[in-house]
Amino acid sequence: MAGTDTLARRLWKATEPLHAVVYFAPEPAEAARSAGLIGWWMGYFAGRVAPAGPLDAGAAQALFFAFPPRRVGRALPDAWSYASPEKVLRTRMGAAQAALERALPLVEREELERLTVLLERAVRGCGHEGRALAAAWSAVPRPAALVGRLWLAATVLREHRGDGHVVALVHAGLTGVEAGMTHVATGAVSRDVIQTSRGWTDEEWDRARERLMTRGLLTADGRLTDRGHALRLTIEEDTDRLAADPVTHLGREDTEEAIRLATPLSRHLIDSGVIPMPNPIGVPRP
Repeated sequence: MAGTDTLARRLWKATEPLHAVVYFAPEPAEAARSAGLIGWWMGYFAGRVAPAGPLDAGAAQALFFAFPPRRVGRALPDAWSYASPEKVLRTRMGAAQAALERALPLVEREELERLTVLLERAVRGCGHEGRALAAAWSAVPRPAALVGRLWLAATVLREHRGDGHVVALVHAGLTGVEAGMTHVATGAVSRDVIQTSRGWTDEEWDRARERLMTRGLLTADGRLTDRGHALRLTIEEDTDRLAADPVTHLGREDTEEAIRLATPLSRHLIDSGVIPMPNPIGVPRP
């Protein structure tokens, strides 16, 4: 709900679905099971933190701000008794590449290579201060396959933005459940999508509503007040500002080219049903 679509936000909209196949395509879930992980959520949490090593629940919870600690704790550190971080990372990378290779539309290799090169250049502009997930994924060796490189570059950019978004939410004084609730209150996504996907109980949701009402951010029927709208706008503006370094490094002209090349690919992933709409990420059709 940013006031304007900044260049950083437009790049995120254009490239986020390229990364997000890892959450919705069948290949990553099947790969996690084949690696020995138990259940979808164990594959999710272990897969996202694998480049950072065998984190315990406490360290991982600091990164997975939007989820209740119990959901993270059911997956980590138990995941590492079934598969090492190295194995999880290897299988996840291969599965993400396979998913994109299957799901992407036919496109000239020159265009795909150009997009990949542009995103890899943007990645070199990512600072890692306070951005643990982005730093970890930035250290992953570049795959040999072009589509694997594309997925990794899109992943680093989205984790860089996501880490910055958490910084903005914490600075605004919101907890994980409050962040989800105010997102729902913008109208961009439903309560069912956010509460179910994150794992917050009705009691936790109701307590969060009371706190937000006390702060003057939410009405009794769950809508944002004027003050709440202003806070969410500030959060989104701060998120865009914190995500600006890759765009600045790439430059406006090349960023516009990356958006132009990525947009039809991401639209295809959404229009073909690979990425559902609506989705818990909140990414729209670019």
